[in-house]
Amino acid sequence: MADKTFGNDYDHKATIRFFRRWWKLLTGVFIVALIASVVVSMLITPRFKSTATLFPTNSNRLSKAIMDYHYSLDFMDYGIERDCEYCIQILLSESMERDVCKRFNLMEHYGINPEDPHKCFKLHEQYRGNVSVKRTEYLGVEVSVLDVDPQWAADMANFIATNYDSVCHRIHHARAVNAADIMSGVCQKLGVEIQLLQDSLRRNPQYAMGLTKLIDEKCAQLADLQTRAAQTQVDMNENVSYKFLLDQAVASDKKAYPKRSIIVLLGSFGSLVMCILVLLLLTGAKKEEEVTE
Repeated sequence: MADKTFGNDYDHKATIRFFRRWWKLLTGVFIVALIASVVVSMLITPRFKSTATLFPTNSNRLSKAIMDYHYSLDFMDYGIERDCEYCIQILLSESMERDVCKRFNLMEHYGINPEDPHKCFKLHEQYRGNVSVKRTEYLGVEVSVLDVDPQWAADMANFIATNYDSVCHRIHHARAVNAADIMSGVCQKLGVEIQLLQDSLRRNPQYAMGLTKLIDEKCAQLADLQTRAAQTQVDMNENVSYKFLLDQAVASDKKAYPKRSIIVLLGSFGSLVMCILVLLLLTGAKKEEEVTE
């Protein structure tokens, strides 16, 4: 019975022969790829990164915190995880993007042709590529902006953090206006019903007990609704801050992109590896042809 050999049968001599045969080609490919990678990395326009950090406030209503003594939560508290998620969604919203693009005229800044039929898509892609929002470990929110101008990047990051209050106020104001209109109509309806009940009480005093009870219930409903309406007016008219700004963005004195060393390493060694693989495939195919013949 033939002996079987177990273990690593890798032939190191074959590897040595391979590199002895192709070392000149591999060295040339590596040098050319290295030079090309250096040139490409130098041609890439550097971009600078600026970051602003904020903490969202608790999403409790200002009116309840001030006017309702039964309300135990403080609108000045730092936000919980839910408020942090709300904050990130608003910072990444289309409303925020429109405000930033209009404020900084980003279509011109990014060199997008206003006559281009796909200008909005290109602007959106450029914006999303340069603006990022993420949550920190301690429920804060970081707004980061990349740009070729370090001061421009800092100004954009600070504007996004500041404009967060404006977007929140627009959202809350629109909802409060709708609620105020609805409550105004209900209050008028309750007022008419109370007046009719009072008229009925004067005409039918024999039903005083039942009518008085109905009038008291309607008056209680009206008083509660008027309190809610007053709270809604506070929410609608007061422009309060929905964040605590921890760190303002400052102009960076060091580029964030590109990482030239990484580009050079990946370009040169990546080309070398690809060359080795191609040579292995070619030599393997040649050996198979020889065996077949």
